[in-house]
Amino acid sequence: MSRYTSFKAGGCAAAFAEVNSSRNLAVLLETAVQLEIPHMILGNGSNTLFRDSGYEGLVIKPGTGMDYVNIRPSEDKGETFQVRCGVSVLLSVLARSILAESLTGFEFASGIPGSLGGALFMNAGAYGGEMKQVVKWVRAISPDGKEEKIFTNEEMKFGYRHSVLEDNGYIAVEAMLELRKGNRDEIAAQMKELAARRNSKQPVNFPSAGSTFKRPPGYFAGKLIEDAGLKGVSVGGAQVSVLHSGFIINKDNASAEDILQLITLVQNTVYDKFGVMLEPEVRIIG
Repeated sequence: MSRYTSFKAGGCAAAFAEVNSSRNLAVLLETAVQLEIPHMILGNGSNTLFRDSGYEGLVIKPGTGMDYVNIRPSEDKGETFQVRCGVSVLLSVLARSILAESLTGFEFASGIPGSLGGALFMNAGAYGGEMKQVVKWVRAISPDGKEEKIFTNEEMKFGYRHSVLEDNGYIAVEAMLELRKGNRDEIAAQMKELAARRNSKQPVNFPSAGSTFKRPPGYFAGKLIEDAGLKGVSVGGAQVSVLHSGFIINKDNASAEDILQLITLVQNTVYDKFGVMLEPEVRIIG
C-alpha cells in the first residue's frame, strides 16, 4: 500500500478495488458484508499509514467517475453558488475549479494534499478554515451498502478533525459546497500566499502524512515536540522534521515500523516531560 499512501511506506492489502460510481461502491460494500470480507475505504492516502504486515482485507478506493465538479448559481440567484462534487476529486483540483469561477471561501483547502472524501471524513482544515464552513450537505452510503442518506451540515457534526462519518461508518460519495462570488485576482493571490507559507514552513519535499498528531487542547503539538528536544530525531529512515516538528517524514526509505516507533517515542517523551499525551492524526491500518 506504499503506492497508494503519501507516507510511501507499508505492506500489502489482500485485495484492492477502484470504483467509478456510487452504485458500484454500494454493490461492492454489500457483497463484502455478505461474504464477511474485511474492508475499508481509502481516499488519496494522505492521512493513512498501513503497517508493514499489511491489511488482510479489501481496500476500496473511489476513483475516476467520482471526481466530478459541477458549479451553478444557487436557486435564490444571489451571490451564492453551489458546488456539487464527487469524493475522489483532489482538494487542489477542486480549488482550481472554484477559482476559475471566481468563488471565495475554499482558499484554505487549496494546498491540503487529500481528496474531498477524506476531507469530509475528518473535517480537514488549514489556516483558519475547515470543511464545516463550506459544506451544505453530504450524500453517503451505509456501511452495508444498502442505504443512502443525505446529511446536512448540522447532521455531519463536524468537530476538530472529526465528523459523524467516523462514528456511524457511512461512506461519503458526494457533497454540495456553498460559496460566494469574489474577486478572482484576490482569491488567486491568497491561494498563492498560502502555498508559499506551506512550502516554507512544512517539509513538502519528503513523504509524510501531514501533521502527525492532533492539536492537544491548550497546546500546539509541534511546539511540545520541539521543546522536548525531538526535532531531527530519527528511528531508521523516519525523522521528526527539522523544518516543522509536528511532521514525521519518511526521510530515507523508512518502513512503517520505523514511523510507528518514532510516533511512540515522541508520544512517550512529550508525556514524560509535559504530561500531555499526543494523539495521532494519522489513521494506522493493520
